[in-house]
This record gives sequence, structure tokens and C-alpha cells, in this order.
Amino acid sequence: MGTCLTTAEQRAMEVPAASVKGGGGRRSDEEAPGRIAGNGAGNVACLFTRQGKKGTNQDAMVAWENYNGRSDTVFCGVFDGHGPHGHLIARKVRDILPSRLCDLIYEDCGDSPTSNSDVSTLEENLSPYADAECRSPTLAGQKEHQEFFNAMKESFRKAFKNVDKELKLQRNIDSICSGTTAVTLIKQGHDLIVGNLGDSRAVLGTRDQNDKLVAHQLTVDLKPDHPREARRIRRCNGRVFAHQDEPDVARLWLPNCNSPGLAMARAFGDFCLKDFGLISVPDVTYRQITEKDEFIVLATDGVWDVLSNQEVVDVVASCSGRFAAARSVVDLANETWRFKYPTSKTDDCAVVCLFLNKYEVTGGLSGQPGYSLRMPALSGITRPNSKRVTPDDVDDGSDSNVSGDERSLDGFTRLNTLLALPKFSDTSPTKK
Repeated sequence: MGTCLTTAEQRAMEVPAASVKGGGGRRSDEEAPGRIAGNGAGNVACLFTRQGKKGTNQDAMVAWENYNGRSDTVFCGVFDGHGPHGHLIARKVRDILPSRLCDLIYEDCGDSPTSNSDVSTLEENLSPYADAECRSPTLAGQKEHQEFFNAMKESFRKAFKNVDKELKLQRNIDSICSGTTAVTLIKQGHDLIVGNLGDSRAVLGTRDQNDKLVAHQLTVDLKPDHPREARRIRRCNGRVFAHQDEPDVARLWLPNCNSPGLAMARAFGDFCLKDFGLISVPDVTYRQITEKDEFIVLATDGVWDVLSNQEVVDVVASCSGRFAAARSVVDLANETWRFKYPTSKTDDCAVVCLFLNKYEVTGGLSGQPGYSLRMPALSGITRPNSKRVTPDDVDDGSDSNVSGDERSLDGFTRLNTLLALPKFSDTSPTKK
């Protein structure tokens, strides 16, 4: 069954965390100045999470201002765990990924090319999934930006790979059939790098040519039925299909049994699927921030399952105080769950709002042009969608041209991210 190891086999491979390269001698991230990992607000970001009705809150989040001691740099991330130990994995990744990434980035990349430059005339999105209409045709004349992005992308991929390895070696977290998504970003000066794994999402609030505040999706929901993802999974002998009880939700299954039914194509952990098309390679994108870009919202799918990108942007813009923006998004998502799906169990929600202009989080938005204090009406809410191949042979989708815009799945009913756990003969049944 490939990498679907038994608990005994997994523990035989484990080593203490301190013996993992980079795992010892480092000050805990929890002690870092400017780091917020719970409900609260800093100078440029606010965070809020709320447990749903399915049990333990498996969402985690972090905002780290003055990242790596730089006043112009911030790291943000949200993590949506799934499976019996998903909450532990989400929190573990939240706690170790920023420092692992920091070590690699500032070793390999150094300063961004726009830390002290005027970027008002340049707007570039290098996402392999970016909307073609929003992309410049080339980076001609911007060689330094291309080189910076390439170095950052490599650092993100190395960091994600190293963290996934650390998870596999953890003695107190069983990640065989549990895992987490991750949508993360680093803003350094005017440069923005986003690393995405799974189906959490990053959305930008920006001004269009008419000065209207609009939503621009920065990431792609990496679902198993995405053409590029499905092709890779099938090459690795994994299976992609929807269960008869939820025909609109494509899932990833093992080759010879109908489990675990994972509703995403990339994740940390879930090692029973890592030989069958699931990967922990992030989709890394680059954008240069302009004066039209106002804020970024990172959120788990408990928000995006019931609110559209534009609705979330409108909620953030409607807040009279930025410190309340993340909570306002979660409040509306919870209300929408109850209003539209009264028989469904509300999902966990986690939101990080990062503000890009000079106004601090504690400042109000109501005095800025284009903002409305009216909350969106619930009646208008729509829901978005929600031969053995070696890792070197796997296509990670880096040359895809699929649009980054949200895809609609009418009638979609969100059930569990993980549908069924595989049974191992020498272990006791795992409680779902």
C-alpha cells in the first residue's frame, strides 16, 4: 500500500525533533517579537478564528510582523487541518514553517529588488495559474525580479519539503491519515510572494480602472479534479472520483480501496497518499504591490465554502476599524452557514487580513473613498467551489495556464475533507 505505513512502522522511523536538521538550537517562534498566532491584531494585520460544529478547531493561523527582524517584511499564513490529528499538524506547521522558510530565504535570496525602489509602474503576477488578462506578457527588462522570484520559489519549495519530512518523523503526531493545507505569504517592501498548498485561499482587495474595490484571487483551489492535479494523480495510480452521496465533490483515493477520500490534491502530511499523487509542493506566485492594492485576505475553506471573493472583500472594506475585519468575515461566514444550510454542521473558520497601505490596523476605513459601511445582504450570497511515478517525474503544475478565478460548483454540499480512513491490520481502528 505504498507509504501507508502502520503506526509501528512509522514510529520505528522516528527520531527526536532536535536531531532533525535545523530543528535544534533555534529560539522558539512563539517568542519572536511581532508574532501573533491567536485572535488579535498588530500594526498591519488582524487575525480571527472560531471553532465550527464538527469538534476541535483544526484551523490555525499566524501573522509575523518584522519578519526576520526587518521592519518592511511580514509573514502570514492560515492552515486547515483534517483527519484525526489534523489540529496538531496545522499547529505544528504554523509553528515551524515560518522559521524554516526564513532560514532558506535570507540565505538564498537576500533583499528583494524593490525594497527601496519605486514600483508604481510595474504590476506583475507570475502565478502559473494566473488569469492571462491580468498578466504582463513578459518580464523583459525586469531580470532582477525574475531572478528574485525564482530564488524565492525555490526557497518556498525547499521549506515545504523539509517541514513535510519533519512531520513524518514526529513521534507524537500520527500524520499517516491526517494533514493540513497551507496558504502563506511574505510581503517584503513592495514584493509579494504567495505559497499555496491545498484549498485554503488568498484574495486581494484592489482598485480597478474605475477606482472600484474589487476582489482578485491570488491562489488556485488545488482540488483533485483540477485538470493538472488529476493528471498527476492518475499517473501515480491514485484515483479521482466523487462519492455517490456527494457527486459534486471530487476526492483523492488509494488505488485499491475506497479511502481516504481526500478533498484536495496537495497537503502536508497524509503520507498514505504521498505515493499516489498527493504532493507537498506549493504553488508559488509573485506579485508586485501597487498603490491600487489595499489588503489581502487569507482564509480557510470554512469561509470560501459560503462566501464569494467579492463578498469577503466587501466585508473587510465595510469595517469601521481594521482590527475587527477578520472577525467580521468569520461572523458573516457563520451566519451564512446557518442561513443557507441550517442542517449542516458549520465548519471551522480562520482569517488573516493584511493591510498594504500606510494606514495602521487600528485606523478606520470609513473615511477612505469607496468604502461602504453596509454589510452585504445574505440573500445575495453564492458559494464557490469549493506505472509508479517517482517524485522527480511528477508534474507539479508549474506550467499550467488555468485561470486563478474561482470555479463555481452549484449545489455543492461540504462534508468532511477526509471521508474514510484506511484500515491497517496491525493497528486498532482509528476514531473518525
